[in-house]
Amino acid sequence: MAKDRLSGKLAVILHADVAGSTELVQQDKELAHERIQDTFQRFRDTIEKYQGHVLELRGDALLAEFEHASDAVSAALSFQINHAGYNSEVNDDLCPTIRVGIAMGEVVIADDTVTGTGVVQAQRVEQLAAPGGVCITAAIQEDIPKRMPVDLDNLGEKSLKGFDFPVRVFRIKLRSGESIPPPQEGSQPEVSPKTPNLIAGIIVIALVIAGGTVYWFKTQVPREEPASIESMAYPLPDKPSIVVLPFTNLSDDPKQEYFTDGMTEDLITDLAKVSGLFVIARNSSFAYKGKSVIVRQVAEELGVRYVMEGSVRRAGNQVRINAQLIDSTTGGHVWAERYDSSLKDVFALQDKISRNIVTALAVNLTAGERDRNAREETDSPEAYDAFLRGWAHYLLHTPEDYAKAIPYLENATKLDPNYGRAHATLAAVYWEGLDSLWAKSFGMSNNEAYDKAKHHLEKALIHPTPLAYRMAAKVHDHGGRWDDAMVEAKRAIALDTNNPNGYVAMGRLLVKVGQPAEGLEFIETAMRLDPRSDYLYRQGDAQFHLERYDEAAATLLRATKRNPGDEWNFFLLAAAYGQLGREQEARSAIETFNNMRLEALQRPYTLADIDYWTFKQSAERERLREGLRKAGLRGGETVPQFKSLTSVVLKSLFPGNTATGDTEFGDRGHIYHLPDGKLSIRTFNGQTDQGTWEIIDDGQFCRQWNNFGDGKQTCFIFFAKTGEYEYWHADGSRMLGTFKLRLGNPENL
Repeated sequence: MAKDRLSGKLAVILHADVAGSTELVQQDKELAHERIQDTFQRFRDTIEKYQGHVLELRGDALLAEFEHASDAVSAALSFQINHAGYNSEVNDDLCPTIRVGIAMGEVVIADDTVTGTGVVQAQRVEQLAAPGGVCITAAIQEDIPKRMPVDLDNLGEKSLKGFDFPVRVFRIKLRSGESIPPPQEGSQPEVSPKTPNLIAGIIVIALVIAGGTVYWFKTQVPREEPASIESMAYPLPDKPSIVVLPFTNLSDDPKQEYFTDGMTEDLITDLAKVSGLFVIARNSSFAYKGKSVIVRQVAEELGVRYVMEGSVRRAGNQVRINAQLIDSTTGGHVWAERYDSSLKDVFALQDKISRNIVTALAVNLTAGERDRNAREETDSPEAYDAFLRGWAHYLLHTPEDYAKAIPYLENATKLDPNYGRAHATLAAVYWEGLDSLWAKSFGMSNNEAYDKAKHHLEKALIHPTPLAYRMAAKVHDHGGRWDDAMVEAKRAIALDTNNPNGYVAMGRLLVKVGQPAEGLEFIETAMRLDPRSDYLYRQGDAQFHLERYDEAAATLLRATKRNPGDEWNFFLLAAAYGQLGREQEARSAIETFNNMRLEALQRPYTLADIDYWTFKQSAERERLREGLRKAGLRGGETVPQFKSLTSVVLKSLFPGNTATGDTEFGDRGHIYHLPDGKLSIRTFNGQTDQGTWEIIDDGQFCRQWNNFGDGKQTCFIFFAKTGEYEYWHADGSRMLGTFKLRLGNPENL
C-alpha cells in the first residue's frame, strides 16, 4: 500500500486542521461535519493536482506528503485562496477555516499509523499559522525555487514541543498581483493502490522525479546575473572550472553540520580527481560558508566558470541532497537535481552526483578514471560517520580538537580496519601533534605518539590517499631523505591533480633542497587552485631563497595582514627586511614574532635555533641566519649563574651510560655513550645514527654525528639539577634542554 511505500522516507509533509472546530460543531454538529468533510475533499483534490498524496484524513485534520516543497506550497496557497472565495459565498457563519503547516522530515509507518519527525514538526508549525494562513520551516523555505511568487515573513526561531533545537519558521503568502504556478502537466497522482492504472501511475511519477527538476530549472528558473570574464581575478583555465560551495545544513539538528560539510568536501574530492576538470580547493570554497552568496561575485573572485550550490538534510538514516550547477558566464542553470538515499547507500549517491556533473560539463573521463572508485572509501556507514566527526575536529588544528578527533578516528578504523582515509588522518594527527608539541594533550608521550603515527601511516599506505602520501613525504623530509620525500609528494599530486596540498608539499621540498625557482612554480600552482588559501608564507619563503628579497617582503607583509595570528609570517618577514637593510622594520617584525612565540617556547627565539632547521645544503640555512642576524635576533640567552660540571665529573658520568633527553622539542631520543668514545642514538621518531664524543679539559662535552647536524661537532656545558641535568651551548647562546642519565647501555638500539 502507499503508506508502506513511504515508511522511513524523507519527504515534504503538509499538515492542516480546522481552526475553531469545536465552536463550529457546537453551532450545528451535522452541518459542521458536512462542511469540514467537503472542505477537506476539495483540499484533497488540490493536493492531488499538485502531485501530493493524502496519507491520513481524520476528523478535523489532514496529513499529506509531497515530493517537492514547491508543490506543497503551491497546493496550500491555491487551496487557501480558493477556499476564502468559497466561504465568502456562504450565507451563514458556519465556515471552516484551515491552518496549514509544511515541514520536511522522515515519515514512519507503524501499526497503520503515520508518524515521524516530519509529521510532528508539520503539526507544530501548523499551530503557529493564523486561520486561513500557511507556515513553513526554514528547510522548506530553502527548498522552494526563487521563482516562486511568494512573500515570506520571518517569524524567527521557535521552540517546538518535542524538539531539542529551535526551528526557524516563516509565514508564507502569495505576492500581491501574482498567481499560483499551475500544476506540472503530464503527471497523474497515485490515487489508490487498488486502481487499475497503478503501474502506469508509478512509471509516470518516476519520470517526473527523474526529469521534472531538470525541466523546471531549464524552462522556469530566472537566470543569475552573469559574471564578467574581464573582471575575473584570474584567467579562466583551458578546461571546465568549478567551485563547489559549502552545502547548507537543513537538518533539524545543528550538530549535523559536520555531516553536511563532509558531504561537500567529498564531492570536491571526487571532482578534483577528474583530470579534465579544474576544481577550486576546499579552503577557498569554505571561505563562503555561512555567507549570502552572489554567484557572479564568487566566480569573479575565484576565476571559475561554474558554481555549484546545494543543501543536505539528514533525518535518522535518510539523506536528501538538493544541488544545482550554474554557468556564471550566462547566469543560467546547467543542471539541477534532488537525491534521496539511505545512509548505507550514501557512497553510491556521492559517485552518482559527481558523474552527473561530469556528464553535464561534457568532460570525458580517462579509462583509469572510469574504472577506479572515486575514493578509497569504506563500506561501513558507521565508520564513515565516525570519520567525518573526527575530520571536522582535525580541520580546526588545535591541540584540543586533535585530542577530540582521535577517539572518533580510532573508532572508524576499528569499525573498518581497511579504512585508508581514517588511518591517514590519524597518522597526520599524531605526527603533526609531535611537531607542535601537543603529545601531552593526547595523554601520551612523544614516543607513544610516534609509534601511533608510524602504525597508522603503514596502514594508510595499503589503501593510499593523497594525505597518506603527503604524510609519508613529511616523514622522509624530517629524516633528510629528500629523494624519497619527493617521490611521495609526486604520488600525492598524481592521485589528486587538483589538490593544492600536494603541490605545496613538493614546492616546500624543492626549496629545502636548493631549487627555489622550481619550488615557487609548484606553490603558485597551489595558490591558483586555492585562491583564498594561506600559502603566502610558502611563496615568500621561495622568493626569499631566490634572493628576491623585495618580493619576499611584500608577499610576507600580505601574509601578516591576512593571517596576523601566525607568528612565522613575521619571522620570515624579519629575515627579508634584514637582508634588505630595513633594520627598524626588521626589528619590529622579530619583536612581534618573539612576543607571539614566548608562551609556547618560554624564552625568546635565538640564532642557535636555526641549527634545527633542515636544509639539504648549508647555504639555505646561512641565508636565513644572516637575514635574522641583521634583523637583530639575539645569539642566545645568558648562561645560568650557577657552576657548570667540571671535566672530571663529566668523565665519571658518561662512559657506558645512556642519556634520555627531554628538550623543549620533546623526547629527542636515547643517546648511548660507549666507553671507547663512540656514540649511538635512537631518536623519538625511530631514526638512528652513530658518532663520537669527547670531554675537553675546560668542562666542555663535544659530540659529532655521522649524519645528524650536517656532521659538524657541537660542544656543550652541563649543569646539575635535581634528578636531571641541563645542557647549554658551549658559547652560552642558549639552553638546549634537559636529560636524565641511566646506568648501563640497553641491549638493543
